[in-house]
Amino acid sequence: MTALDIDPDLVAVIAIAAAVVALLGLLLALIVARRIRRMRRQYLALQQGGNGESFLDAVSRQGDDVAALRAEVVSLASDVQTLRVDLADAIRHVAVVRYDAFNDMGGRMSFSAALLDDAGDGVVISSINGRTETRTYAKGVKAGVSEAELSPEEVQVIGYARASNPRS
Repeated sequence: MTALDIDPDLVAVIAIAAAVVALLGLLLALIVARRIRRMRRQYLALQQGGNGESFLDAVSRQGDDVAALRAEVVSLASDVQTLRVDLADAIRHVAVVRYDAFNDMGGRMSFSAALLDDAGDGVVISSINGRTETRTYAKGVKAGVSEAELSPEEVQVIGYARASNPRS
């Protein structure tokens, strides 16, 4: 057998197989080209963005915005701490006790009011009402204790005020 003595049926089968492989290659190339075209459109959309800003620019801007927000949160946390310190000195614990100072009067017209800060510092104001006169007293309070002698009602109202839990 020589090189020219090849079986024509075998040549036909090889030619058909080559044509099928070529068609499959062409089909695959068309599919890949279509996907590349779609990816290129998506890439260009990312590059250009909806408002003319590229995706990378938008991500960079977002990173800068997040950094600025973090700095703002740190600043606000410091401000909140300062406010908490200031608020501790504010009169936030208030209580009132009404009572009858004299047995001959009804209606619980006398009262004691405690106005305290978080440390228990402040004032107790008492108003003693009688039939013919009213007397009002103010006594300083430091850490829940007064240098002046306190009545049982004033001690009670200081206890109520110190036990109160105002909203933070």
